[in-house]
Amino acid sequence: MNPGDVLPSVEKSITQERIERYAEAAGDFNPIHVDEEFAAQSQFGGRIAHGMMIAAIISEMMTAAFGQAWHESGRMKIRFRSPVFPGDRIEATGAVESVRPRDDGVEIVCTVQVTKDSGETAISGDAAVLAPAD
Repeated sequence: MNPGDVLPSVEKSITQERIERYAEAAGDFNPIHVDEEFAAQSQFGGRIAHGMMIAAIISEMMTAAFGQAWHESGRMKIRFRSPVFPGDRIEATGAVESVRPRDDGVEIVCTVQVTKDSGETAISGDAAVLAPAD
């Protein structure tokens, strides 16, 4: 990998069923995610997906790019920019920002983002992974 290289993108459609399955798995039943009446009265005007559910698509992209190295050494620093609603389609994209040799391998730092089908950025930030030196 070299600076400027583009990571393989990942796309997902967000459904209320997917949000409810995530709530079950995470044990997070905040009504903003699962209760339409409650969520309709919120600043968002309806239910929204869990932020970490949306952030997981970045991890999926990094796994596609770096495999086991991502699971063993990956880290993210992200910022949530806008909510994702049921019915939104999202895409995780990224690019290599820097490659730094280290004694124990090569640190690869990437810019990452999740964009909604409207073009609005849901998450932005960076992710880094320590890969074996080849």
